Amino acid sequence: MSAMTALRAWPVEARDALPQALWSAAQVVAATGGIASHQFQASGVEMDSRDVKRGDLFVALKGEAMDGHKFLGAAFANGAVAAIVDRPVDFPHVLVEDTTAALHALAHAARERAQAVRIGITGSVGKTGVKEAIFQALDRASRGAAHRSVRSYNNHVGVPLTLARMSARAKFGVFEMGMNHAGEIAPLAAHVRPHVALITTIAPAHIENLGSMEAIAEEKAAIFSGLMPGGTAVIPADSPWCEQLRAIAERYAARVITFGTSPDADVRLLDAIPSANGGSLVTADLGDTRLCYSVAEPGEHWIANSLGVMAAVKAAGGDLGAAGLALAEMGGLKGRGARHQLSVQGGKALLIDESYNANPASMRATLRQLGQTPATRRIAVLGSMKELGDFGPKFHAQLVEPLSEAKVDYVVLVGEEMRALARELGKANVVSLGNVGGFAHCNNPAEAIAALDEYGITHGDAILVKGSNSVGLGALVSHFTGLAGSKDQSGT
Repeated sequence: MSAMTALRAWPVEARDALPQALWSAAQVVAATGGIASHQFQASGVEMDSRDVKRGDLFVALKGEAMDGHKFLGAAFANGAVAAIVDRPVDFPHVLVEDTTAALHALAHAARERAQAVRIGITGSVGKTGVKEAIFQALDRASRGAAHRSVRSYNNHVGVPLTLARMSARAKFGVFEMGMNHAGEIAPLAAHVRPHVALITTIAPAHIENLGSMEAIAEEKAAIFSGLMPGGTAVIPADSPWCEQLRAIAERYAARVITFGTSPDADVRLLDAIPSANGGSLVTADLGDTRLCYSVAEPGEHWIANSLGVMAAVKAAGGDLGAAGLALAEMGGLKGRGARHQLSVQGGKALLIDESYNANPASMRATLRQLGQTPATRRIAVLGSMKELGDFGPKFHAQLVEPLSEAKVDYVVLVGEEMRALARELGKANVVSLGNVGGFAHCNNPAEAIAALDEYGITHGDAILVKGSNSVGLGALVSHFTGLAGSKDQSGT
């Protein structure tokens, strides 16, 4: 088929007649009830003046400590075409009473005009990676007509901002939702109104704020409260809280789909074998079909994640073949599994960047992955796990077991909360328990860098870097890889 014939064969749809611009002044006024000072057409929406690109609509949000109106000059210097403001300014603008309410109104207008199938994702572990895999699958199958949260824009600002950025031409929207406290998921779900809502897993993240695993499960399950009529809930069959999640899901969902290794799972793992690239070759039973596909990301947790991806893509009416290709081609995300080859004395060393987030479940999963990684020596740089409250010392101390099972040769512990693990490692060394080698306890990333330099990274080493984002281990990753740091915003 010639290129011209292929071009003529490209399907033409009614949505192709929709405007190319994301927002016009008239559309913003219609959505927000504001007053426009000028006519404009915007190609994007942004609330951080530093991230504004040419053609963006800047929303001057007001927070407890910051007022976006102070950065209007910077936003327009970076190329903003207009701003949403709550006071008259000397720039093209739409004047509203409340800029946060205006962003919400813009988000809801975008949601209603697109008519896209929307997928909402939450969970204690794996949200961002699963979101990216689902997006890649749907974007591939829809020829670029899928939309998703960037970075980890999953909180009370990031979710409506992501909605406001969705084109009228979008066929699919994939939205990540996170929380730090009770009562935060339901409002996010009400913004998105997903057709499919997926929970990846339940783990003791933010247990300090919620008090129990049951409370965490209940808060995550609040995503189902926003489901559209006829919507589908997707839940992990292997979770101890599966029945609790199912009971809540059944209040709102027309259909509940489970995924996992359980014999009763609707999307069930049949087989998984290691592949040459460090990932897995997975065979899954989806009820009416069996599917064999590759998962590029290493680790048992990604096998489970892939089942959730397949369940969500199928529920959304997506292409399972495209989902398999997306999983086969995915690389690790910055701070969430990205792998870097370091040039060191004698050759190369592997650095696994898991510096963005950490809780007891994800720590165990990534340490297990480190133990399965071929290496001359295995080194773990572990930062404190935050928001565990009174459970913190216990959860930190319990990491002795996965460290031992992974046969880690050297451990660098960073942060005050890691003292509990340092004490346990000291005991283990005294009584010769397990296979953990030496360790150092540091107060901050700078000391951790010095400890690694003193230990010496050599050819064949595999280094895992993992901790809660606030510990700042991204600086350590940047030091050894030469990557520039970047900002992010999220809850989990």
